[in-house]
Amino acid sequence: MRVGITGHRGLSDALEQPLRQELAEIVGAYERDALIGVSCLADGPDAWFARAVLDHGGRIEAVVPAREYRDGLPDWHHETYDDLLRRASDVHHTGLETSTEHAHMVSGELLVGLVDELLAVWDGGPARGLGGTADVVAYARRVGVPVRVVWPAGATRD
Repeated sequence: MRVGITGHRGLSDALEQPLRQELAEIVGAYERDALIGVSCLADGPDAWFARAVLDHGGRIEAVVPAREYRDGLPDWHHETYDDLLRRASDVHHTGLETSTEHAHMVSGELLVGLVDELLAVWDGGPARGLGGTADVVAYARRVGVPVRVVWPAGATRD
């Protein structure tokens, strides 16, 4: 089973633990030897999911939106990103240079094309820029990839 992740970055500390727990529970329900998690490995849900897949005994694949993608991630996340990227069994590149909203949408479409199911850590609101979580969810639904929304009841995003 190939499962992808999309999700909001910059979530509050109060949301991190419940979301990590829910992602771990979802991942734990998959057969570990057959699980491949596909992620862009950004800070937040992307990395939490990738780590949960590895902890469960599955494999991860990375989608890199642009050659300069890592530079746009927070400095404090670089070590985690580098570690997860090294542990990826396959790395998929968009071929784009600059990490723009367009590159993020292209990478979201690439990710959706690689998976059987998409997990979306999503508050149900509109994207705050092209290639945001809502855009990736809408694309997955348009092309027939099942989407499972992961969001704590009553939670709000800053």
